[in-house]
This record gives sequence, C-alpha cells and structure tokens, in this order.
Amino acid sequence: MAEEVKLLGMWAISYNRRVERALKLKGIPYEYIEEDLSNKSNLLLQLNPVHKKILVLVHNGKPIVGSLVILEYIDETWKTNPLLPQDPYERAIARFWAKFIDEKIQPTARSANLAEGEEREKAVEECCEQLKMLENELKGKSFFGGDAIGYLDIAALVIAFWFEVVRDVVGLDLVTEKRFPSLCRWIGKLQDVDVVNQCRPPKEKHVNYIRAGYEATKAAASN
Repeated sequence: MAEEVKLLGMWAISYNRRVERALKLKGIPYEYIEEDLSNKSNLLLQLNPVHKKILVLVHNGKPIVGSLVILEYIDETWKTNPLLPQDPYERAIARFWAKFIDEKIQPTARSANLAEGEEREKAVEECCEQLKMLENELKGKSFFGGDAIGYLDIAALVIAFWFEVVRDVVGLDLVTEKRFPSLCRWIGKLQDVDVVNQCRPPKEKHVNYIRAGYEATKAAASN
C-alpha cells in the first residue's frame, strides 16, 4: 500500500519551506495543499483543531503540526538521508539551536524590523548578540549538519532567505559579512544546493507579500 503524504501550508511562510525541503531531501512524494489564511479550509480546521493554523503534515490520515515537530517526525519515519545527527548529544544540541532560532532570534529580528529610533537600535544589538551565538556554532563547518545540510540548517534557512527579503522591504541588513562571516559563507554555500533553491518562493512576489504585511502592521500600530 502506497503511503499518503499531504502538506497543508501557505507559500510565503518560512515554516512551510522547512518541511518541503525536508521532504525533498528524503525523496518523499507528497501532495501540497495551499491554504488561504483569510479563509481557512474545513480540512485545516479539522486536522488542527487546537491551533487552527498551518503547518500540518498528514501521513496516512494522521496529522502532525508544528514545523520542528514535523521535521523530527519525517526524520524518524523515513531513515534515508538523515537530518538529525546520530549521536544523542549532537541531536540535543541541534534541537536546542533550532528552538533558539524560533523562540529568540526570529522574535527579536521582527521587533528590530518594526521598531524605530532607539528602540530599533536596542533590538538590533540584541539580535546581533543572538546571531553571534549561532555564528559560533557554525565556525569551522560548511553546514550546521557538517558536510551536508541537516535539521539545523533547514531550521536556520529563515535567516538566510527571510532576513534577505525583509531587508529589501525595511532596509535593515542584520546579517553582514563584517558581523557574521561564517553565516555569510554558509548562506553562499546554500545557493549551490538544488533542494534549497527549488523551495524558495519567487523573490519579487515574496517581497511584495512581506511589504504588504509590514505596511499593514505599521498602519495598525499608528492608529
């Protein structure tokens, strides 16, 4: 019996791209279902009744939610091209930094992009301190996963590409060669990975989407 794999997502969301890259790296065929976040489908609400939002992976009728949880599920279910390290300690470290990206770096970067004046300066300083910690984890390696991209690389791709798109919208360049040479070299190496490029949204379309969201957020804050 063939396995049924479906992914409910939204094209511009970085978490969506994480899971797509993992599935492609593993060579897993899947059906992609695009969701309208302003008019969520009954299928999405049925599959994720707790959070009522994307991202949802459906494997043989069973839903799994949360991008990092989904990445681990994929790695444990399909053993080819492992994403997480084999060593238990190294696996724990990879999970730690993935959560650090989601719970620390991304919220701080978002604050920096939306803030102005001294508030922005403070947020930028905090974000750079966090990025420096991640930079130290990468030094001496081509990828966080070693010689090939793995779980933490997939989790960190938001820094490589989402930060770039937001920079084009708000004019704030957080990841520079001067500040983070190892991260910049890593981003350069990612450009040569086919699976990474296959899962990148169209640049102009993505910039326009982020700009619309940014402008809407700023307008709401000023009212």
